[in-house]
Amino acid sequence: MFLILVVTMFLAGCLALPIKDPYSYSSAVGQGGGTPFASYGEGRITGVRVNNYISGFQLRYGNTWSPVFGNEGSVKQVMELFNDEAIVEVSGKYNPADYICYLVLTTNMGRTLSAGMPNQVSFNFYPTNMGNELRILSGRFNGAGITSIGAHWGLVDMEGAGNSTLETVTPIF
Repeated sequence: MFLILVVTMFLAGCLALPIKDPYSYSSAVGQGGGTPFASYGEGRITGVRVNNYISGFQLRYGNTWSPVFGNEGSVKQVMELFNDEAIVEVSGKYNPADYICYLVLTTNMGRTLSAGMPNQVSFNFYPTNMGNELRILSGRFNGAGITSIGAHWGLVDMEGAGNSTLETVTPIF
């Protein structure tokens, strides 16, 4: 009888634990001069365009491309994400006195998009919580390139029309 009481109290205590924040932020790297930006859109990120020198990029949310953050550029690396594919890691290199030099976006299916020159100081962003994915890239840019970048992570709910920012993704183990 005492064991049942202890188990019941333990389970009740577990239910009373606070729910973890479903969002996390990877702090920006880089010197941070210039115009601030934050990508935005409804639903999951479904595509990425980055010019070869990391002076500008775009994210596609659903079927809609975001504005270009930074410079348009001419030669671009493009990655179209598959259904149920999400960006789960952002890494690269930056010059602390200058620009983001190299950018790598990795998906939950192991695919990557990389652009730039792999030199200077490394950074590696990933979500704090299992099942989260990239929701927003933010930072600063000037006339020559991206001067800082940070990553915002969250859940994606693919069931609702319009896909709110709290959205559910099944983790892949």
